[in-house]
Amino acid sequence: MKTAIHRIDIPAIMEVNSNILENVGSYVERAGISRVIVLFGEGIRELFGEKIISSIKNKTTLSLLETYDFDDITIEKLIPHAFSIPSKADAVIGVGGGKVLDTAKYIAFLNNLPFISIPTSTSNDGFSSSGCSLVINGKRTSVHAAMPFGIIVDLAVIKNAPVKFIYSGLGDIVSKISAVFDWYFEERNNAARVDDFAAMLAKKSVNSIVRMPYTNITEQFFLKEMVDSLTMSGIAMEIAGSSSPASGSEHLISHALDKILDKPQLHGIQVGIATYLMSLVQQHRFERVEKFLGDTGFFDHVATLGMEAEAFEKAIDIAPSIKPNRYTFIHVEENRNRAKELLRNNEILKKILT
Repeated sequence: MKTAIHRIDIPAIMEVNSNILENVGSYVERAGISRVIVLFGEGIRELFGEKIISSIKNKTTLSLLETYDFDDITIEKLIPHAFSIPSKADAVIGVGGGKVLDTAKYIAFLNNLPFISIPTSTSNDGFSSSGCSLVINGKRTSVHAAMPFGIIVDLAVIKNAPVKFIYSGLGDIVSKISAVFDWYFEERNNAARVDDFAAMLAKKSVNSIVRMPYTNITEQFFLKEMVDSLTMSGIAMEIAGSSSPASGSEHLISHALDKILDKPQLHGIQVGIATYLMSLVQQHRFERVEKFLGDTGFFDHVATLGMEAEAFEKAIDIAPSIKPNRYTFIHVEENRNRAKELLRNNEILKKILT
C-alpha cells in the first residue's frame, strides 16, 4: 500500500512588524537570493520606494537589477512585460496593493521565480495566496500562480492606509466561517471532498481574530492578528489545492456583484456583507459574525457606502452561475429565496443597505 505524500509551498520569509521596510534587503539576502527586480504599484515608489531600494542596494551580496512602476493586470500587456525582465533575476518583489501583487506574482510564475509579497494594505488574502485576478478578454478572471516565497508586512504602513482597507480585510477574514460550512455541505452532497487539515486551518484563521480582545482595529496586535489570519487563509487554500476553504457562497455573491455594478466596492466589503447574509441562511455562527462585524465598526462603515439591496438580490440569482461546478448553499433555490427574504426583513441588512 502506497503512502500519500502531500507537498505544499509555504512562505520561507515571513516578517510582520512595524517599521521594517528598511530591512527588506536583509530579509531577502538571508533567504539566499542574489538578484531581484522590484515592481511598484501606482504611487507606491514615491511613498516607500527609496527605503526599499536603499535596503537592497546596501547589501553587498544582493543586486537590484531593475525597478518598474507597473501594475497592469491586463493579460495582453502583462505577458510581454513578463518575458522582458532581466534573465539573471533570482526573484520578483511586488510592493503595493492587489493589482501590483497579482502582476508581480504572475510574472514570477511565468518565469518560474520566487515571488516576494510586500502589501501596503491588507484588504483580502490575495497577498498570501497562490491565486491572482487578471483581466482576460476584458473580464476579471481568477488565475492560478504560485504561493509567495516571502511575505513582508510593515504594520505601520497598514495602519496608515485608509481604514476601508482594514474593514475589507476583516470582511474577507470572517468569510471563512460560511465558506468552510459550505465546503462540508458540498461534501455531504457528494460535490466535494474536504481536506480536514485545510478546513481546520481556515477555521483557525478566523477564530483567532474574532475571539481576540482589542480596543481599536488599528492597534498593532490586532493588525498583526489580521495579517496572520489572512496568511493562514492563503495557506489553507494551498493545502486544499482550491479556494474552497476560504471561498463559498459569500464569494460567489461578491463575484456576481462585480459583474452587475459599474463600480463595485472593495472585495472584502462585499464579501463581509454576503457572509453575514449567508451565515443567517446557513443558521451557522451568525451571532458571532454579527457581533464581530458590529463591534469592529464594519457595519457602520458599510452604511456610509450607499450599497443597494436590489443589487444583492440580483447577485444572489446570478451567483450559482459563477461556479456551476460547485454546490454551495447559494446553489439551492430555497436558500436563494431565503437570502432575498432576509435582505428585505433583517434589521441590520435593512440599515446598512439602501
